[in-house]
Amino acid sequence: MPVGDRQLNVLGEFKPFGSVAEAFDGKSSSDNPQDDYSYFLFDPEVARQRDDAENTVCTSSTTDGSEHELFIRGNRIIWSIGARVYKRFSFPSKVLKACWCRMGDLSEALLCVLQINSLTIYNTSGEVASVPLPHSIISVWPLPFGLLLQDAPEGNFSVHIPFSFPSASLSTRDIARSRREVGYSSQTNSTVTHAFDFIYKADGTSGSSHLILKDPLEEPQPTYIEERGKLNIMKEFDERTIWTSNCVPLMASYNKGKMQHSVWVAEIINSNLEVVKSGLSDVVPAGVLTKQISFRRIWQGKGSHAAASKVFLATDDDAVQIICFLLHDQKKLLSVRLHSVEIDDEIVYDIKPDMSWSIPAIAAEPVIVTRPRVNIGLLPFADIIALTLENSLLLYSGKQCLCRYTLPSFLGNHQLSWVTKSSETSIIHEIKATGLTDAVQGRVNVVVNSGKIYRCILRCNPSSSLVNDCITAMAEALNPSFYNRFLVLLWGDSGSAFMAKVDSAVNSEWESFCHVVMTLSRRSSDVSLKLSSSDSHSSWEFLINSMYHKNYGKHKSIAGIPPVASCNLQGSDSSRSLLMRTDNHEESFYIELLKEILDSLHAVYENLKLDILRKRDVSLLVVLLCNIADSLHEEGYLDYYMRDFPSLSNDFGMCQSSLMNKTPPSLFRWLESCLLHGYSSAKISDLPFLIRKDGTSAVCWARKIVSFYSLLCGAEQLGKGLSSGVCYTVASGSHSTKEELVVLAMVGEAFGLQELDLLPVGVSLPLRHALAKCRDSPPTDWPAAAYILLGREDLAWSCPVHPRKPKENELHTNGSLTFQSAPYMAHLQPVTIPSLVSDTIELENTKLEDVDSVDGSLMDGMEHIFNSSTQLRYGRDLRLNEVRHILCSARAIAIQTPVSPTASDQDLQQAQLWQLAQRTTSLPFGRGAFTLATTCTLLTEALTVPKLVLAGRLPAQQNATVNLDPNVRNVQELKCWPEFHNAVAAGLKLAPLQGKMSRTWIVYNKPEEPNVVHAGLLLALGLHGHLRVLTITDIYQYYSQEHESTTVGLMLGLAASYRGTMQPAISKSLYVHIPARHPSSFPELELPTLLQSAALLSVGLLYEGSAHPQTMQILLGEIGRRSGGDNVLEREGYAVSAGFALGLVALGRGEDAPGFMESLVDRLFQFIGGKEQKTERFYFLTQPVDEHQRTVGQVMDGTLVNIDVTAPGAIVALALMYMKTESKLMLSRLPIPQTHFDLQYVRPDFIMLRVIARNLILWSRIYPSEEWIQSQVPKVVQHCIDGLADEMDDANDMDAEAFVQAFVNIVVGACISLGLRFAGTRDGRSQELLYDYAVYFLNEVSLGIGFLFLGGGMRTFSTSNTSIAALLITLYPRLPAGPNDNRCHLQAFRHLYVLATEARLVQTVDVDTGMPVYAPLEITVRETEHYAETSFCEVTPCILPECAVLKTVRVCGPRYWPHVIELIPEEKPWWASGDKDDPFNSGFLYIKRKVGACSYVDDPVGCQSLLSRAMHKVGLACLRTSSTRTERMGAVTLDQLISTFSSDPSLIAFAQRFCEPSWNNSSDVDFQEFCLQVLFECVSKDRPAFLQVYLSLYTTIGSMVDEITSATCSLGDSLSLWSIKLALAYNEALLNGRLTIPNGGIVQSTFLGSLKKRLEEILNLSLCVTNDFHEYLLSGRWPKKDTTGWKRSILLSWYLQWHGVPPSIGVRSAREKIKLVNISSSVPLLHLLFPGTHVTAISEIYRCWLSSRVDN
Repeated sequence: MPVGDRQLNVLGEFKPFGSVAEAFDGKSSSDNPQDDYSYFLFDPEVARQRDDAENTVCTSSTTDGSEHELFIRGNRIIWSIGARVYKRFSFPSKVLKACWCRMGDLSEALLCVLQINSLTIYNTSGEVASVPLPHSIISVWPLPFGLLLQDAPEGNFSVHIPFSFPSASLSTRDIARSRREVGYSSQTNSTVTHAFDFIYKADGTSGSSHLILKDPLEEPQPTYIEERGKLNIMKEFDERTIWTSNCVPLMASYNKGKMQHSVWVAEIINSNLEVVKSGLSDVVPAGVLTKQISFRRIWQGKGSHAAASKVFLATDDDAVQIICFLLHDQKKLLSVRLHSVEIDDEIVYDIKPDMSWSIPAIAAEPVIVTRPRVNIGLLPFADIIALTLENSLLLYSGKQCLCRYTLPSFLGNHQLSWVTKSSETSIIHEIKATGLTDAVQGRVNVVVNSGKIYRCILRCNPSSSLVNDCITAMAEALNPSFYNRFLVLLWGDSGSAFMAKVDSAVNSEWESFCHVVMTLSRRSSDVSLKLSSSDSHSSWEFLINSMYHKNYGKHKSIAGIPPVASCNLQGSDSSRSLLMRTDNHEESFYIELLKEILDSLHAVYENLKLDILRKRDVSLLVVLLCNIADSLHEEGYLDYYMRDFPSLSNDFGMCQSSLMNKTPPSLFRWLESCLLHGYSSAKISDLPFLIRKDGTSAVCWARKIVSFYSLLCGAEQLGKGLSSGVCYTVASGSHSTKEELVVLAMVGEAFGLQELDLLPVGVSLPLRHALAKCRDSPPTDWPAAAYILLGREDLAWSCPVHPRKPKENELHTNGSLTFQSAPYMAHLQPVTIPSLVSDTIELENTKLEDVDSVDGSLMDGMEHIFNSSTQLRYGRDLRLNEVRHILCSARAIAIQTPVSPTASDQDLQQAQLWQLAQRTTSLPFGRGAFTLATTCTLLTEALTVPKLVLAGRLPAQQNATVNLDPNVRNVQELKCWPEFHNAVAAGLKLAPLQGKMSRTWIVYNKPEEPNVVHAGLLLALGLHGHLRVLTITDIYQYYSQEHESTTVGLMLGLAASYRGTMQPAISKSLYVHIPARHPSSFPELELPTLLQSAALLSVGLLYEGSAHPQTMQILLGEIGRRSGGDNVLEREGYAVSAGFALGLVALGRGEDAPGFMESLVDRLFQFIGGKEQKTERFYFLTQPVDEHQRTVGQVMDGTLVNIDVTAPGAIVALALMYMKTESKLMLSRLPIPQTHFDLQYVRPDFIMLRVIARNLILWSRIYPSEEWIQSQVPKVVQHCIDGLADEMDDANDMDAEAFVQAFVNIVVGACISLGLRFAGTRDGRSQELLYDYAVYFLNEVSLGIGFLFLGGGMRTFSTSNTSIAALLITLYPRLPAGPNDNRCHLQAFRHLYVLATEARLVQTVDVDTGMPVYAPLEITVRETEHYAETSFCEVTPCILPECAVLKTVRVCGPRYWPHVIELIPEEKPWWASGDKDDPFNSGFLYIKRKVGACSYVDDPVGCQSLLSRAMHKVGLACLRTSSTRTERMGAVTLDQLISTFSSDPSLIAFAQRFCEPSWNNSSDVDFQEFCLQVLFECVSKDRPAFLQVYLSLYTTIGSMVDEITSATCSLGDSLSLWSIKLALAYNEALLNGRLTIPNGGIVQSTFLGSLKKRLEEILNLSLCVTNDFHEYLLSGRWPKKDTTGWKRSILLSWYLQWHGVPPSIGVRSAREKIKLVNISSSVPLLHLLFPGTHVTAISEIYRCWLSSRVDN
């Protein structure tokens, strides 16, 4: 057959975009030679992350010109997408080679860049790994399981292969492992250079010539070669690798010395194989070879003087993979067929001898053209575009040439010729193609002899989706030889418009396709005529040549006569039969081809019938199918199509002489049988074979529906397939019912609500049934997409976020969920949720005025506290306003003075102002707690710190301002630490939405000169964990400023950010500020004691919980050591800091710490003072010797330890070390004084510390009762307190004071212990008890208020060890004497309570509106030692219990869909913001309101909700009359009423449409009534999607009635009848119990029953149906085309479809069989023969036979 010509479509002149990008960057290419660059193009699928549909790299389509490009010049790589730069890479040395590779189970593609002695590996996220290479690697090549590194022999290290040739056209879009490989192309010119024309000298070195890198974190491993069943290290240095595949484990090499090419297969070595190479034991452990790679040579070809300039994979014409070698010296493309066999789930590759062929070519590329959607195993079906010696471009499918491509007459504005001028003449050169490069999918670069390169596209996919589906189905279903013949016709026909032109119209594409198919049909028709002409005299020959006769003759041949010869005895003309078979062989081929085409296109036809938007395609395809069936005399197929489209009955007649009675597959019939009788009763013959074939894409729509129905109706699962052979995919998640399995299958197949709406209504009902049944209480481990499919967006939003990149924090902007949402759910993508920290609302009664400001407003740092969450939680409660007023430090305080003050009054003003100023300086502590993590900041804005005003105002004197007298006090020095705390409070309110603070923002807020404000900000950011973004350079730059407050804030902030990590760099920076630990060679530093104290506690935070021995010894020594600072009065604070630090390091590990713990505890008790040595106030302690440390004096007076300094630190250290351990030994050594004598030798404040320490150790015994507190007081103290009313002499006054102080400190210690034990638990008994004792311990009022309203009421405290330690440090009961007092306790430590807080607030958000709402929760806590398992109710927003006791959280109440979160109580901190496994989604619990219920804000008591339940009963009558009253003022319209109870846009839009005047004035009152009923049905049952179901079924019946009564024909098919039949079959399945649902069917059974009754009335309306039915039964003829023929044909098709009447030929055949049986009535036999036919039709068939017998 002649090869057709096609015009090559040129996209434009090609130039690497990397060079264009360099020009834009201002980098001139003149610095380098013009050819000193390389590039390669690759498919976007190459860089796609596995199972990641949202990767920004992969959003480009391969059909829109957006191929990816890697451009390499020198040490730079530019990665571009289309015409934009995506990423740039720079390297320290020149790039030798680069390629894409995938390693192990990594989900991302890796870009491997080879440099001299190093390999740099990038993933698409930008992460980098550098692999040092132990050898001189000259090239790298990708394999399916890693990267192949080719080593150079000694003496040839400088030799390297610059770039690999491109094979990116092998796009593996559907490959399971998603592995692809692309190499660099050679320089694009007409001369092909060879990269392997080098001389190598193998010197027999012991190293492997090829290494394999299987993971970026591993070292390259040697490879092995299999020869004669033995393994040796591969030392084939002469075998230079020229190609590998990362899809299949193949490698091609060239040996120049032997002039041969080889193909190798890479295999994993079996550990039982023998390794015999000498010296191997030094490389591999003896007897062990795990995951080693060996190469086995499977082919070699000799005779090539140079290496192949191009190697790639393609596909032969019989769908076998081939390896193609472009041999430039021989001017041919050699193709070797690759044989593969699957054995034990592994694919074994081999090449059989003499399985190669070649075609002439000087250039070739693999392209995907003829079968763009077909895969052969792991690889796509690849064709070949070849350039011949005559400069012709030929397209090959295997070795079959399909067409010739010609260059167009014009390339844009450039003609295809150019003129060269010489001194004598001008020569016109014709442009010819000279090379091919850079093929990607169906695109290729064509190099012409003018030196230019043009990007060209070969037509792959037709614009017509119908043509595309048909061609794909034929490619997947036809035998390869059949499809190749079809391709030859298709591509050889120059009239095929869609192959010849890229911009061809859809109609012309379909006409071209039909033309090709009908060409085959005409040829088969000729064969049929020849066969039919010989039937009259060859019937006997037909029998003789049948398979039955041949089998019979083999077993029962005549004696002495061969079986074959026995045929000649019958008198047949064997020579004539042989001649006829020879003549008809080719024609028979076309008949078989046409039959397979009919089957494949019929599968497409059945697939399209399941898509209501493809109805036009069905009507086009059915005409072609009728033509094919008519030419094949397939009466069964013709009858089938005529029933669907009765109008075709006049164009095609039945062949009465046809012997073929094949029943075509019918998906509708199979679906109905599944519903009525179960999966096992459905005939597999009703399923087209293509649907049951694995890996098909043309009919995947039907395959999905079949798999869903199969699972719903009880099909047996066999792995990933069903017993019928249909494959399916199930999403992860548990299931216990068939319906749950169907839902998971729908998610696994990406079948969402939009796809569900595309199905015919009857087909969709069982699937909607499955969704409805699972909606109430689906399993909790389902993916979010499954909940979206169910309409449970609340559960989808509450799903734990799956691992992904930090930028993908928002769950429902996820494109993977979009497919599950129907158009009427589009408003959910995405839901905008008001932020708890940013949606500040302005209330009139929340504004504070500043009389000094310009606009009268006041910035007090708390103006943002009033947001949607606080408004919802507090409502009209004004306590937040009062708290804000109390904690405001940004305005002058009122001082009450006389109107006319005197001089003494002014002194009184200063005294009052001083007292008020001290109170003002403490307010930032409370404000920081009050506003903790309540707002966010933009990274472009500086932090605003509210003013700290110490001035007063005189209301009696018109608010005159009074300032502190600077002559009396240094105001600036007074404000130093208060300003620090004020900045800390301002910084603590920040809660960045990005998850972490940006280093740029911190640097942006850094002042030129250090100040206390920025110091406080550093501490605040560190407490939030944001200082991890600072580099070591940033940290030491801060230290170098030598600013005291900045250093304190930075050290504590860094320690809090790196808490418990023992980060070495941070540790070193902290120890620098502890001079006592400096080595002797270190220069002497004089650091303030304040810095040393902060450094000690920072060390404790950094090593928290580690029990690091060396650190513990250091901190123990610091408790008893005098600080080297300048303020000896601060040495108690230094010891306390060391004690806290020691306790943090061994937090809660006193029982399991290292072995030196006993001696360490003894030292601590020596610092406390033992009872046995009570006669001395000071105790001797031997000083340890440290050769590496400078000797610093102990805290001693003379030779005795001053326990007044050391005891507090030692007590708190013991308390933290033995926290919650219940150690009786520690209790016995920390006694409370029990006698008068003991009280004289223990300070009262030490008694309080001992009480706290004892209770922290006996944590479980703390009980919130008055009796427990009184039990803490010794009897001697209690007795003395009880007798205080008696008169005492002066001698006893001092004893009484000692007893009172002891009593107060013991009670305060007990109350502090009680507060720590029940912190954040909302324990009512503790609250009442502590309130009674508040006067004893709540001295810091502002901090107490802040704790009470912590984080604006959105945060609370934890009772974990680390939290209790932080609270104890914060609440250490030694309050400062003034604003700058840091002697006994560093003031900065008061902010460490932040480390003890948890955001356990949960707020319910309506997913439909995105607004926070009230909702009742049932909370269950586990059993503890104090109470049994308990459930209680809360109304959101509320604070949940700790993780240690929280068991279940359930959304209860009738207004919202149930939502249960089940947890496992365990001792762990609450989830941090953004945690992927947070079940509460950072404090948001998404809920969905039921239709018909109002929110608790709109309807607190439920009156409207109760009304909505009866709305569907009483609302109809009201609305019927409301339509006449819409003009009245205040009348409620239907859409307003619906919007009250539902926010679903589809329901509201339908109601608005219904309220339009055009509808109200419509004459169809019944339809209006029906719409009203359907609307309220969907509202009351919360099923908005069923509007479409009801209306579709209703209008189908209406259209059928109109078809009968009207004079015109409006319906051309009867496909809608099947939708009603399947709806009734679903209803029957419910009635029979095959399908169950708790609340009855999803569609009213009475409505379906009325449809059935109405349809039967229509069929019984016309008498002509009976006559036409009889004529059809007897002759197979349909009504003739006349004035009534159209309607009669339609009525007949309805009758046949409705009653399931078999084809006419089947009925006639049954009649012949029944004639042989002598019975009185044929009805029972007919029922047995046709079980799917309705009894009415069977009776009518019998009557027809009776009437025909009478007529005869």
